[in-house]
Amino acid sequence: MTKKPTPPRPSRKTGTATRAEDGEGDRNKKIVAGAAIGIGSAAIVAALLYANRRGKGDKSEG
Repeated sequence: MTKKPTPPRPSRKTGTATRAEDGEGDRNKKIVAGAAIGIGSAAIVAALLYANRRGKGDKSEG
């Protein structure tokens, strides 16, 4: 049994992006980068608050 060749699928043309499409991709990258920075900052703040909270009640050293 031989496979029949499948016809090419219609797809978007490459290399024909307009300025609006290119700008949209840059916008999405900036949104993702901003979200990542925000999540990272929140994680650092949470870690600092947790470390400070543990340090106050820990009197076992001494």
